[in-house]
Amino acid sequence: MKHVDKQGRIVRILTYNVHRWLGTDRKIVPARIAEVIASCKPDIVALQEVRAGRVHAGEADQAASVASDLGMELHFQPTIRILGEQYGIAILTRHPSRLVRSERLPSQSPGPAFEKRSALWVSVEIDGHAMQVVNAHLSLRSGERRAQAAALMGSDWMGHPDCADPAVLLGDFNAPPYSRSYRLFADRLRDAQLANPSGEPQPTFHTRAPVLRLDHVFVTKSVEVVAAAPVRTALTRVASDHFPLLAELRVRTRARKTGAKYAPRTEGELL
Repeated sequence: MKHVDKQGRIVRILTYNVHRWLGTDRKIVPARIAEVIASCKPDIVALQEVRAGRVHAGEADQAASVASDLGMELHFQPTIRILGEQYGIAILTRHPSRLVRSERLPSQSPGPAFEKRSALWVSVEIDGHAMQVVNAHLSLRSGERRAQAAALMGSDWMGHPDCADPAVLLGDFNAPPYSRSYRLFADRLRDAQLANPSGEPQPTFHTRAPVLRLDHVFVTKSVEVVAAAPVRTALTRVASDHFPLLAELRVRTRARKTGAKYAPRTEGELL
């Protein structure tokens, strides 16, 4: 939904761990997740634990179907490939977009990791200006998570010259605000829930009993946070084990033009 005021363009951005489309009722219903997303009216969506492929023979690809139902472009980064299915992270957008980087994050596992934690960077063109969006889903292991957080803040991702302000880093970081991983982000970027002028930060996990704030939206200095909070409805309480986190951001119209020169890199180049 387009909204421009004298101070800049309003962008609605959502991060959502969709738990493989598996709800707390133990039913796999991709269409239910699409309904949740549609109700939030986002411009950009970052998804984690996305299941792609076909649950049953003859069915459509789940991730592609959700994107199609929403009328959004899909960028997908697999973290697991097994038995013809893929599982990973995604960015969906209603605006023209370009994949910039899609790559694994550091792992401290002694052997091959079952899930290869990754990040996905997409440049989204909004009213002729570029917003850099980086989606990630970090490890459950604290040491590994810190290494991944440091990598995201390093020169390949948020520290890269092409990941210039305005930029958003978001996802399921498995990092509550008291953790060292969270501080690596918060020391250089603004936590949208903390910057929210209309309320206190709220936990995003678990939907049955929300006690942990694991899902975050971080923004660079020129991005103004208008509102940011988990979306809590009867539907979101059953659709996944995480609540979606919706941020309404005001992006200054002086943002730099699109056309970053950084050549895209994908996981396929690393295999």
